[in-house]
Amino acid sequence: METSGMVYDRWGDGVPVLLLHGLGHRRQTWYAVARHLAAGHDVVAPDLPGFGASPPPGAADRYDIEALVDTVRRFCADLGWDRPHVAGNSLGGAIALELGARGFAASVTALSPIGFGSAREGAGARVLARGARLAARIPEPVRVAAADSPPLRSIARRVLRGDPSAASARRLAFDATVLSAGSPFVRLVPHVAAYAFRARRVPCPVTIAWGDRDRLLPAAGARRALRRIPHARQVSLLGCGHIPMADNPRAVAAEIRQTCRTAGEPLPG
Repeated sequence: METSGMVYDRWGDGVPVLLLHGLGHRRQTWYAVARHLAAGHDVVAPDLPGFGASPPPGAADRYDIEALVDTVRRFCADLGWDRPHVAGNSLGGAIALELGARGFAASVTALSPIGFGSAREGAGARVLARGARLAARIPEPVRVAAADSPPLRSIARRVLRGDPSAASARRLAFDATVLSAGSPFVRLVPHVAAYAFRARRVPCPVTIAWGDRDRLLPAAGARRALRRIPHARQVSLLGCGHIPMADNPRAVAAEIRQTCRTAGEPLPG
């Protein structure tokens, strides 16, 4: 299905829940979680613009975090949703929190959201963003072959999975095709690297959940998120890496349900 230029999948019936993936990922990462949520929830997982099957904005169009938030808001309106529950991972977590800050979410479950890194981590992210632009100059067959090599596969497993030795991680590799010149990933990554969550208030229940084995965004970001959003509930997802939906979809679904249940209750403070 498609609306507002975003391709999406839908499950179940009931209270609406929107699931947002991270940078360079796609809606399929949420499938296992969605199946757990489908009983009692109307669950939608879209491909963000430029990823999966959703086309990117035009070359002259704005393409940054704020533009993605606006697009997702229009997408929800086209579904007839005013204030859905929103869960997101990494980039998707930041979009979820921004929607919550604007009053467009009934609750937010943010899994390892970007926007809460230290100054040193921000500098490192900007270096990686420059590296992505340089990598785009390498011929794609060379990039793909390198990404499929045993050393880089091992790095991908360690960076993206809580348990690198798990059978489900055996064939995991970085997607080198996203690094082509002018690709959505290359266009968006500098904005992701520079992004910081600055909203003064998020007027809905919030859960900040972080994998205790997240090797991409250090879990110290959770403490900074709680300083910014004092009423947020903090959760450590044991044994999970940066993409906890792949490591423990049942636990992720349970935390989303718990956050949804608190909607309508008075916020602390």
